[in-house]
Amino acid sequence: MSQPGTPAWRYAIGMFGTSIPINLIKGSMILFYVDILGLDVRAYGVVMVIYAVIDALDNPLLGHLSDHTRTRFGRRRPWLVVGAPMLAACMIAFFSAPTTLEGMGLVVWFAVFAILCEAFDSLLNANYGALLPELYPRERDRSVANSLRQGFQLVALVISLAVTPLLTTQVFGTETTTEGFQITAIVYGVIATAVIVFMALSARENPRYSTHSRLLPSLWSIIRTPMFWTVGVVGSLYGVAMALVLSGVQLYVRYSLGLPVANALYLQGLVILIAGGGLAVWTRVIARRGALWTWRLAFAVLAAGFAALFFATGLVTALAAGALLGAGWSGMLATNDLIVARVLDADAARNGEHREGLFLSAFGFFARLNGVFGGLALTSLGVFFGYNSGADPGPDPGLAFRVYLCVYPFVLTAIGALAARFVSVPLEPPPEAAEPVDEESTR
Repeated sequence: MSQPGTPAWRYAIGMFGTSIPINLIKGSMILFYVDILGLDVRAYGVVMVIYAVIDALDNPLLGHLSDHTRTRFGRRRPWLVVGAPMLAACMIAFFSAPTTLEGMGLVVWFAVFAILCEAFDSLLNANYGALLPELYPRERDRSVANSLRQGFQLVALVISLAVTPLLTTQVFGTETTTEGFQITAIVYGVIATAVIVFMALSARENPRYSTHSRLLPSLWSIIRTPMFWTVGVVGSLYGVAMALVLSGVQLYVRYSLGLPVANALYLQGLVILIAGGGLAVWTRVIARRGALWTWRLAFAVLAAGFAALFFATGLVTALAAGALLGAGWSGMLATNDLIVARVLDADAARNGEHREGLFLSAFGFFARLNGVFGGLALTSLGVFFGYNSGADPGPDPGLAFRVYLCVYPFVLTAIGALAARFVSVPLEPPPEAAEPVDEESTR
């Protein structure tokens, strides 16, 4: 059962706060910097690769520091309370780039605040994610908490993705100005900080879960775990595909569908609503067939959704394809974290200590591939289709973003669907994973 004083809904609402900032950033960064401010896609690609490498290196350190933090407020809560306002401040600065910046000045501004935003987002999510197996060691409680937090994430996505184009281009700004992004970032930053702090103050951590292991030996034992690589690599295919969708959907609507950016509200809104409504259905499938079987099925449905979206020619056909895409995404939301949690349970049972922060941060290495592949994918549009920026879109930007949003994600998820058939995880969490480790036994 869950730790006393930690209601599942109050832990779950934290996902709302952590999702708003990073999805605003990922969903609007190309539109804001490349299409409006004129940042060259080649510079964008280089920055994405550099920041992915930096983020991959600092993630294990952040997770290790979290695992070994000892305060009367717990291990995770101090990092959450401090990290939330820092992420909000960096996000506001990210969308406050002076319009007079150009050339190297614009590249530097973009690089500095993109890296800072990603670092603070990693800090928040490593600590927030580590609380799930600790607060809810029994799978029944964990499933409820996970379903609730995915629901809150979808609400955040409706706001940060579907509503954002309306706010930035019509309510607070226009299609070609940046003021709307800055105001939206301020509003979202205040909301996200308040929600994360509200969640963190309610988390009742167990001090007996504290660890004493050293960083390098612990990291070495993690990377020697076969499940770390199989689950991490296959899961990253899903992560990269969805990152491409988040960053490119507004330009897909503008160029591929030939519609105003604000129409992204309808496409993204439908996908998110379908994903939210499907959680209950996928949860029933998990109960009958298990998380692993359901995870494999969801991968295949997601790939089919990307294939259908490629052939959309207008808003109606895009919405039809989006419904299938939302169904597959819903299945991944319902299962992916459960698969990862099984790996964490097995590690705790095998090594006798709970190092969820370090393990999740090590998994973050695969998530950092999002930036590498995202940068390379966007750069490829300049190479193959001549799209270099909003000022130099090339002869067929519509096809360029159809490839970016549909073809690349389809290939990734199709490979993931095939590879998932060869992934195995413990069918049930080991009983030892539900019991906290006695602090004295780790000395």
